[in-house]
Amino acid sequence: MAVTPDWHLRESYLYDRTTIAEIQRAAREGIYDIRGFGAKRRLPHFDDLLFLGASVSRYPLEGYRERCGTDVTIGTRFASEPLELKIPITIAGMSFGALSAPAKEALGRGATEVGTSTTTGDGGMTPEERQSSKTLVYQLLPSRYGMNPDDLRKADAIEVVVGQGAKPGGGGMLLGHKISDRVAAMRDLPEGIDQRSACRHPDWTGPDDLEIKIHELREITDWEKPIFVKIGATRTYYDVQLAVKAGADAIVLDGMQGGTAATQDVFIEHVGIPTLPAIPLAVQALTEMGLHREVQLIVSGGIRTGADVAKALALGADAVSIGTAALIAMGDNSPEYEDQYREIGSSAGFYDDWQAGRDPAGISTQEDELAARFDPVVGGRRIANYLRVLTLEAQTLARACGKSHVHNLEPEDLVALTVEAAAMARVPLAGTDWIPGLNGRY
Repeated sequence: MAVTPDWHLRESYLYDRTTIAEIQRAAREGIYDIRGFGAKRRLPHFDDLLFLGASVSRYPLEGYRERCGTDVTIGTRFASEPLELKIPITIAGMSFGALSAPAKEALGRGATEVGTSTTTGDGGMTPEERQSSKTLVYQLLPSRYGMNPDDLRKADAIEVVVGQGAKPGGGGMLLGHKISDRVAAMRDLPEGIDQRSACRHPDWTGPDDLEIKIHELREITDWEKPIFVKIGATRTYYDVQLAVKAGADAIVLDGMQGGTAATQDVFIEHVGIPTLPAIPLAVQALTEMGLHREVQLIVSGGIRTGADVAKALALGADAVSIGTAALIAMGDNSPEYEDQYREIGSSAGFYDDWQAGRDPAGISTQEDELAARFDPVVGGRRIANYLRVLTLEAQTLARACGKSHVHNLEPEDLVALTVEAAAMARVPLAGTDWIPGLNGRY
């Protein structure tokens, strides 16, 4: 019997196997897909940019003999006690509830060891997190979960979350099996019941109300603590200017590559703009207000390497923030637990069911048995090591460009590999002086 060759089979671009599987899943279950991990589609990103190292026209710095600074101060506009960080890399907000208590402790330990900050996330501040974090940013979210004025005063800065890169305009989700008795008590929620965070703050409907809220927060904290405003990258230019007008000390800008513990897949893949074009828009908004560098810009969403850090700084950011990469650094998605990942229908390197609370690494879970697997001391050491490597890589690139501080990097040090990246980042296409859309040639 002749075997029919398979060379004639051709997969549809519009209806590939992933699309077909999702249609069939939706028809079978009758509800949208919920997951974490952030956008999976290919998007223009920092990999599409290259640095122009120094040679004859520029003079590089010797790596072992000439200093390259990395410190940054955040919150200098109005706060009497701005944050003074040793490195321009911070830990993004990830809640106790989404993460286990030992994981939150580990983030604080690692950040403290290298002299940077960590952030509470939705759901309030745990004692372990406050104790392990020398510099802790308290998030104020639309849900008000865990909102406690006493904890707010204990924080070193306050981050008013208006939006998140993975789901701008939408709220997050915390499924019932992650709402343990402790999480329920902190958030004033019923134990074991699915919860959906609100998509907008109940205290305001526009920037004028936001200004009133920021003033209230300043009075609560005696004008000591910096006030950040976090926005998901969408209408970035206008959102940044309005947040600054409302009184923000710093802007946290989260591109659509930002991760999330749980939201609709359709949100993650189809709402917002990439981090790459968002940064120049924010810098333009701040520059036109005469406040670039006075109002600090913290960028998050897809930061993985020291090269990503350096490129974000070169485009005009003052600091970056990491979330998903921090979880991976602590051991999430580790091949060590491949058998357990397969048991729950996933695989190491592919696990994005953080909302299910069955993480065998003990990081994104509220099950005591799983959380006990994770050692916060070891996890903190891994975070510190990772942050050091990111910093060293960023310094290496800055020195190669002849810069004595990572903040001296600038767009002039970059070129783009694709027309799309050149247009979005507003830097020349490699080998040309052409910036699509800016210098009169299309």
